[in-house]
Amino acid sequence: MSAKSRLNPGDTIGILGGGQLGRMLAQSAASLGLKTHIFCPDANSPAFDVCAAHTLASYEDKEALDRFAEAVSVVTYEFENVPGETAAHLDARVPVRPGVRALEVSQDRLFEKQFLTGAGVAIAGFAEINSQQDLDNALQNFTGRGVLKTRRFGYDGKGQLMIREPKDAEGAFEKLGSVPAVLEELIPFDCEVSVIVARDLAGTCSSYDIARNHHENHILKTSTVPAGVSETTLEVARTMAEQIVSNLEYVGVMGVEMFLVKDGGVETLLVNEVAPRVHNSGHWTQDACLTSQFDQHIRAVAGWPLGSSARHSDVVMENLIGFDADAWESVLKEPSARLHLYGKSETRAGRKMGHVNRISPKTD
Repeated sequence: MSAKSRLNPGDTIGILGGGQLGRMLAQSAASLGLKTHIFCPDANSPAFDVCAAHTLASYEDKEALDRFAEAVSVVTYEFENVPGETAAHLDARVPVRPGVRALEVSQDRLFEKQFLTGAGVAIAGFAEINSQQDLDNALQNFTGRGVLKTRRFGYDGKGQLMIREPKDAEGAFEKLGSVPAVLEELIPFDCEVSVIVARDLAGTCSSYDIARNHHENHILKTSTVPAGVSETTLEVARTMAEQIVSNLEYVGVMGVEMFLVKDGGVETLLVNEVAPRVHNSGHWTQDACLTSQFDQHIRAVAGWPLGSSARHSDVVMENLIGFDADAWESVLKEPSARLHLYGKSETRAGRKMGHVNRISPKTD
């Protein structure tokens, strides 16, 4: 199938990854008259249930990737740990949106922080760590406290250690696996927030309202909108998010996670990290906005104009983690709740099984 800048209804979008984000992207694509082809090595991928076609193969299988590229007009991805070689191999054959550079930046925490600094957005202090000595030296600059994180493959609290006192630092580099790492300054933040931002092929950006996020056991539990921040903070968050996607020449939806710091009534935002994909903290957009983050991403990668990111309702999104999903019947009885289950074959503790959006009339 020939590559196109702008897809037409009936064309096919290839999606790398078959999890719940791929599933919801496929559902949005179908509602817009587009087909999806999921490429994933997991036979139990929930996205396989809702796509027009799928390929069950390793991300390193170049013959399968070639067949996949021939069957689609554009490729996107639902997770940021797509192997770099996979993305580059496909990009030589079919447009990949967001591009390979977005993966390179987001897959390495050091590269990400260097990029964010260059993009002119505020972030917490950080230091490159390649040994225990590096860690000991860096802690002296951060008053002995910080968060030590692996540069690659960390998510939902994995691949990181909190250092609050000297004993936490003892042997910490080895405990983390003696792999390249980053020490982040420990920020006394008021709360964690995020912004979902989109950019289309023409360079037009659109940002959703800021969400206040609450985590349990390092996994997002709720996202609340409105977030209870000032209008100035909301505009700063949008500006920062749009600076990031513009500097990357990004196409698609991105999640930008931030710390909100309050000092004497003054609110300051520091970018924590970015995710080059639709994001868990943006699931609220499915029921509180006319254009969900999934619709927005499909529009962008298809070369279509972005939809409105305006919110028509207040909302609290709750992740259904593990056996939380067993309460699905009671959620269905709530008049203001909308249930989203991911069709996963096995319930496990700590596994995201679905989410529920509870909406109410808009207050601001």
